[in-house]
Amino acid sequence: MNTFSRALKVIALLTFCSTSALNAQESQTVKVTVDLENPMQTIEGFGASDAWTCQFAGLWPDAKRNKMADLLFSKKLDRDGKPIGIGLDFWRFSIGGGSSEQGKESGIKSEWRRQQSFLKINGQYDERAMPGQMWFFNAAKSRGVKHFLGFVNSPHVNFTLNNKAFSSDGKGNLDFNKVQDFSNDLAKTIQIIKKKSGVELEYLSPINEPQWKWNEGNQEGCPYDNEQISALVKNLSQTLKNQNLKTKIQIAEAGQLDYLSTHKDSSKSQQVSYFFNPTSAGYVGNLSNVDHSISGHSYFTTSPEARAINIRQSVASEVSKVKDLRFWMSEYCVLGDSLLQGGGRDLGMVTALFIAKLIHHDITYANATSWQWWLAISSGDYKDGLVYIDDNQKDGEVYESKLLWAFGNYSRFIPEGSKRLKINAVNDQDLYVSSYVHKKKIITVVVNYRKTKANFALEGLGAVKNQVQLYTTSATASLSPSVAKLSELILPEESVTTIIADLN
Repeated sequence: MNTFSRALKVIALLTFCSTSALNAQESQTVKVTVDLENPMQTIEGFGASDAWTCQFAGLWPDAKRNKMADLLFSKKLDRDGKPIGIGLDFWRFSIGGGSSEQGKESGIKSEWRRQQSFLKINGQYDERAMPGQMWFFNAAKSRGVKHFLGFVNSPHVNFTLNNKAFSSDGKGNLDFNKVQDFSNDLAKTIQIIKKKSGVELEYLSPINEPQWKWNEGNQEGCPYDNEQISALVKNLSQTLKNQNLKTKIQIAEAGQLDYLSTHKDSSKSQQVSYFFNPTSAGYVGNLSNVDHSISGHSYFTTSPEARAINIRQSVASEVSKVKDLRFWMSEYCVLGDSLLQGGGRDLGMVTALFIAKLIHHDITYANATSWQWWLAISSGDYKDGLVYIDDNQKDGEVYESKLLWAFGNYSRFIPEGSKRLKINAVNDQDLYVSSYVHKKKIITVVVNYRKTKANFALEGLGAVKNQVQLYTTSATASLSPSVAKLSELILPEESVTTIIADLN
């Protein structure tokens, strides 16, 4: 046999083996048993923020901004039974630090990242400011969003040490001689939003990723150590109470999850214990306007797999030490790690699958009760948006992403108040399964990373109807509806599928 013939034979053998392995994987049924008797955390909901882009997108032509709002907030179905939008529960409103008014003098390079504020640099308030953001706020309300949170990246420039909305030297930039002025400004902002929308913010997050230096002028930001956060929160809580505002303060928006638990930076880490252990000097858990929750961001903790799981289990363990404390994963987009880099807009399934798996990990290993994305709308060439628009502040095209719809596999079908259910460990590295119960429905989300279809079976559901409703996101589907028998479930390759079973 000549060399060419031997090469062909080897290639054929390898192709046969590879095809056989894929066929074997596809034909084997993955069985998952759901535990109905021992429910886990209660899900509060899913959200995203209006940061940066909505200040402009909210002023786009009416048909286009309504299309964006429908994609994000709508819970309606079209005539074919397909969801019009992903039905977010939370809307995060960015309370700017005044860098937009400063313009180029702000030191923040991009106009898109300079933030507006009701407070002007002259100390007066302009209630007509932030019209684009307020349009989306009211659009969210009119489409049924129930939970609104105001978040702050930097105190207003009137209250910072360098009169900028970012730090010059990487150190804390809030002038604590003006901490009462800052608290009063946040209270006034809540009152203006209520006047313009009828909604009093349910939550207020006064600090964001305090561990980072925020000294590059890429966006608004302000560092804090734990002691400074505690001092600010104590002042702010009393201010809200004095002004009869019910808004709850939500902390600490840690820059990565392990700052909540095991990270060794003593002045900025171990935040669960520092803020919620009654013996801590920074204890704020007894303050009337502090929410009994703590938040962190999943950045830089997604790989390797064992490390990602270990960090999340450590967060869950630390949070469980405080009675009834809840954990929120309150911000994420793809910045980049060994698995996926953030640069380059991706409207396809690569990012969608990556995020669907991350949501699974944050909910099942860290026991997150809420999961919130970063930019609801992005104009950038980056993996940071659910909906994308052209880099144009006045008009352009609107683009859906598969990430939007894969996120919707969770947000659209897992209602607030759902209880997560334990399932047996899935002995398959390419399938990620989580289940929930709400009233008389069992909702299961399956992320299939395989390049082949997966035969799938749910067991332990008790008395349920055999026919189930499916919504599938894949390269060719975006929450596309179908029905199937519970005993005959076939999940498409590289897909996210929501399975809804009705209890008898």
